Amino acid sequence: MSRIDEIAEFIAIRIAVMTVSDTRDSTEDKSGDVLVARLEAAGHTLADRKILRDERGDISEQLRAWCDDPQIDVVLTTGGTGLTGRDVTVEAHRDVYEKEIDAFGTVFTIVSMNKIGTSAVQSRATGGVANGTYLFALPGSPGACKDAWDEILQKQLDYRHRPCNFVEILPRLDEHQRRK
Repeated sequence: MSRIDEIAEFIAIRIAVMTVSDTRDSTEDKSGDVLVARLEAAGHTLADRKILRDERGDISEQLRAWCDDPQIDVVLTTGGTGLTGRDVTVEAHRDVYEKEIDAFGTVFTIVSMNKIGTSAVQSRATGGVANGTYLFALPGSPGACKDAWDEILQKQLDYRHRPCNFVEILPRLDEHQRRK
């Protein structure tokens, strides 16, 4: 069973947050606000925050820029994971991924099923790794962001979480790019 190792020291990580929306601005970004409040309450650092329109090229360009920034460990995006024609966040993420974290979407769906039933099938939440950085695409609703953080990310982004977590392997994500 999962648990927090009380002996291990907490390691704060640097997280960038992107809201993808054609209609929201900083005064209406409730989902982004949820993510920022939760990551800061957990002891992590907000490294950057942006709101971008649903444009695949713009989203993937910003994801790549953040992945190239050594001051960013994790990128969380919210919005654009649905099924409509303007929902292109998942495609933008996959343009950038070196490896997809397949189970992230599966676990998110299980968490969502417990909250919203079969409506969970309409989400395409995804996670992946690029250039030593974790990337997670979350739905645009504040409730979905709370669920993703509270049920998955808070634990996996805590070095003390056992039996394993994303933070402990963070230094090894780009080992294939280093000379031996």
